[in-house]
Amino acid sequence: MKFINVAAFAALAAFSASSFAAKTNSIVFDSNHENADGTPYSTYMVKCSNGKKKELTAWDGRKKWCVGDATSETCEKKQIKAAKAACKAS
Repeated sequence: MKFINVAAFAALAAFSASSFAAKTNSIVFDSNHENADGTPYSTYMVKCSNGKKKELTAWDGRKKWCVGDATSETCEKKQIKAAKAACKAS
């Protein structure tokens, strides 16, 4: 019985901690660029619920979204997933 109580408390604590993570408030286009190879990409700014702003870069005609600048390796196929990852990291 004690084990079940401890497990339930741990699960509740983990859920509560994740609910306090910063959320995405808005995603706004910033500008278009080209890297050194001439590959075009766009930058967007993500505003998070904790007041911080994070940069996203969009590649391949907005088919690949990366958290951070043009050198980032943290990428997603969907804009919202990348934005959530950016806010979660802040």
